[in-house]
Amino acid sequence: QVHLVESGGGLVQPGGSLRLSCAASGRWFTINDMAWYRQAPGNQREPVATITRSGVINYKDSVKGRFTISRDNAKNTVYLQMNSLKPEDTAVYSCNAKVLSVGMVTQYYWGQGTQVTVSA
Repeated sequence: QVHLVESGGGLVQPGGSLRLSCAASGRWFTINDMAWYRQAPGNQREPVATITRSGVINYKDSVKGRFTISRDNAKNTVYLQMNSLKPEDTAVYSCNAKVLSVGMVTQYYWGQGTQVTVSA
């Protein structure tokens, strides 16, 4: 079993910054892709940024140049630095991990989510 715990959400004014963290704990063979998703009220959950174990990164178009995803494999943690935040970034942000279990089975895990609210 793998647990993902996010932190770093909160209320910020437009133009402000927040840094989200997601730490994994448990047992696995390796953690492959990690990603941040978000879901705004009335919308479907959407991918925001993804990063492979080797560091290949992809971003949703609307966050390019403002958000930066990174990971520390030694700490089993993925980060999302969010700058120049806009009201439309308001959502519950969740991290996702693609994990190869000890039994060599690929499994996906989600964190509980953290609220990000961008408002004056």
